[in-house]
Amino acid sequence: MNGLRAVIVCLAITCTAVTSPGAVASPAVAVTSAATGDATASAAPKPSWSALAVPAAAPPVTVADLAARGPGDAWATGSEHAADGQRPTLYRWDGTTWSRDTTFPGADAPGRLGRVQFVDDEVWIFHERDGAGEILRRSAGAWSAVPLPQALRVYQDFTAVPGAAWVVGEDDTGLKVLRHDGSGWTAQPTPDDVLYLMGITARTADDAWAWADTSTGTTVLRWDGTAWRDANVPLPPNSNVHTILPEPSGRVTIGGSRYTDGVVDTYLMTFDGHTWRTTHPPLGDTYTAGMVRGPDGALWLPVRSDRAFQSKYARVEGRRTTYSYGPVRTNAIDVKPRALAKAGPALLAFGTVEIYGSKPNLMSERLGG
Repeated sequence: MNGLRAVIVCLAITCTAVTSPGAVASPAVAVTSAATGDATASAAPKPSWSALAVPAAAPPVTVADLAARGPGDAWATGSEHAADGQRPTLYRWDGTTWSRDTTFPGADAPGRLGRVQFVDDEVWIFHERDGAGEILRRSAGAWSAVPLPQALRVYQDFTAVPGAAWVVGEDDTGLKVLRHDGSGWTAQPTPDDVLYLMGITARTADDAWAWADTSTGTTVLRWDGTAWRDANVPLPPNSNVHTILPEPSGRVTIGGSRYTDGVVDTYLMTFDGHTWRTTHPPLGDTYTAGMVRGPDGALWLPVRSDRAFQSKYARVEGRRTTYSYGPVRTNAIDVKPRALAKAGPALLAFGTVEIYGSKPNLMSERLGG
């Protein structure tokens, strides 16, 4: 009898240990791989996206760019609606909250803000006001402005690194590439067959990249410190370039799309310093301009969501593509992250959300951190 009682007590203790909330292990998380279609389980929950509050702007709003220097310093740019046209919007993340900055020159005048870059300890932002372009610089907590040497009819893109900054666009005479070397501006020539520059980015003052429309199609150009030259990138036939990511290691990633039999297909190209390799992850017709290298070493980009009330993100690592969703947003009918940035161990997203019955306004989300 005593032996039977001991067995029953042991079984009861075992069952309690299995079912007690304090004894349950973290549930496994299933991640669907677009490469294999298989579900794999991890031992612990993976970080999930969380919503961050953003002070509202006057809709409709436009998000231009997002850049982060660390977990407690990020800036997002764009524009909002006003009676006299667009007005620039600038938001700062301090690691805890988003706040709006209205202290920069021209904050209360019609205009827009474009790309934002960190240059050493400064923040540089492209600003268009009354048809004129300038670079806003924030140093030691104060803003100043560096005007362009001439007004352009179209301002296409801007990039800055220590020792150099570029603005590309057009005036009535055609393509313009303007470079600032820290003391003044110079106009740079491009190869003769270049018709239009669609975007520009840089790794250093002597290593910049641009993607251009030429007489023979899309071409990638490279500045080597002396001249702009064709980089001889073997782009897929009938393709466009959306973005180029040059990294401190020398690795370069290109994201774009190609047209095959009337169907749009996203491609990625990676340069290791010697060879270009092309992959075609299952991203459909995703516009890759918001792509970044995440803190985990993988490529991350926002994609069109199949859920009206949640954002969606793709993670691409080699041949493996996985997806994650942002937080559920009650009554949302369209959630669109526009830009991503690595903020220390976290990923920040900035974009717009449209709640049923209202116009789209600003939203932000964070993964990890």
